[in-house]
Amino acid sequence: MKTGSLSMRLGLTVSLMGAGLVLLLATLAYLALTHELEKLARKGLESKMEQIQHSLSQGLDAHAIRARPHSLMDLVIGHDNFYLTIVGTAPDETVLLSIGAKPQEPLLTNFTPRETLGYLNWADSNGNQVLSASSLMRLASGERVRVLLSLDRRDDQALLSAYLRATVIALPMLLILIGMGAWWLVQRGLAPLKQFSHVAAKVTTQDLTHRLSVDNLPKELGELAQGFNVMLNRLDAGVQQLSQFSDDLAHELRAPLTNLMGKAQLTLSRQRPPDEYKAVLESNTEELERLARIVSDMLFLAQVSHPAARASFTAVSLADEAHRVMDLFALSAEDKQLTLTLNGEARVQGDRLMIQRALSNLLSNAIRHSPAGAHIALRVEAYGNSVSLSVSNPGPGIEVHHLPHLFERFYRVDSSRARTEGGTGLGLAIVRSIMTLHQGQTDVRSSPGAFTVFRLVFPQV
Repeated sequence: MKTGSLSMRLGLTVSLMGAGLVLLLATLAYLALTHELEKLARKGLESKMEQIQHSLSQGLDAHAIRARPHSLMDLVIGHDNFYLTIVGTAPDETVLLSIGAKPQEPLLTNFTPRETLGYLNWADSNGNQVLSASSLMRLASGERVRVLLSLDRRDDQALLSAYLRATVIALPMLLILIGMGAWWLVQRGLAPLKQFSHVAAKVTTQDLTHRLSVDNLPKELGELAQGFNVMLNRLDAGVQQLSQFSDDLAHELRAPLTNLMGKAQLTLSRQRPPDEYKAVLESNTEELERLARIVSDMLFLAQVSHPAARASFTAVSLADEAHRVMDLFALSAEDKQLTLTLNGEARVQGDRLMIQRALSNLLSNAIRHSPAGAHIALRVEAYGNSVSLSVSNPGPGIEVHHLPHLFERFYRVDSSRARTEGGTGLGLAIVRSIMTLHQGQTDVRSSPGAFTVFRLVFPQV
């Protein structure tokens, strides 16, 4: 089933709600009008009945009602919609007076007489609604009579019918106006969404510079536009980072591949003794090992960047993992007469092998750049909601302008020396990726010619 447009759906919804509200208001108005007319009719009957009671109490008896009904007739004659019947209370219920052409005899049996004023709604033979009031009244002689006064409500019926006709005629036009108004309001309200479509159509992987203007937008759309711009900023940064990484990777791979091809072509250009072939193969093997390390590091970075890697997290003792890494580098430290120490203990949630990998990269750098006979300190500290594992070593230090870029891929403080020592330029980038996966962070402090401190900061368990 094809889904309609948002503006159509909103327009229909608003129109239906408006139509329902109009129908509700029309119904409530009809009920209110009916109630008020009923109230006025009863009030009119009550007023007339009080006047009749007053006339009957002025010396009239049953005989006088028949002989001199002028005072009672004056109350009814001139009002075409009033009908009066006075009946005696004798067993034969003789009709003493009847004014008006509407027959009321059927009410004499259906309307039980009582001292208080009672009302009855009924319809005559023509279908006209009639409201009747009945009461037992006492004459001056002490005799009681039954007074029955009816009000023909055809005028009220005509008024209600006119209201219904006007409503039926006006309602379709009103619903059309509501629908048109709803459509116009929805179109006006959704007009800013066209800007979203316009910007989205322009965005490509080659051009991520377009942004949505948040000026004069409604609050909800303004928040959506702001989120859209933030998303584009992240995509732009990611694409730029990927492009830069591709360029750096191509540069890193081009140098060893060029060396391999050059040496192989030069060696094969003429006949050489076996020793030269052996030397070239050994040199090429070193380059191939470096290429293998780069590929291995790249695969590890891809693995660490995947969110599924968090599935294997368990409680890890930082002190235990630090001891294991120190044991792995014990021979390298001994060759340079370096002293390795560890202080502190804390536990974090993480992947044990990844934490070992991050710490190994930091410790190998510390050993590589420490002078002979120096002391390298590892310290585990807990503070606030964080746990840190730091590696501190003396040495040449790092210039301040290098510090913000140390954890970037393929960034080297001393490019030539790093390649000579077999570095790939991905070690610290791997450290940062591992800490990002652990929802932690890395930082570095260094004083040129004095010391360097790298820290792994974990959230506390």
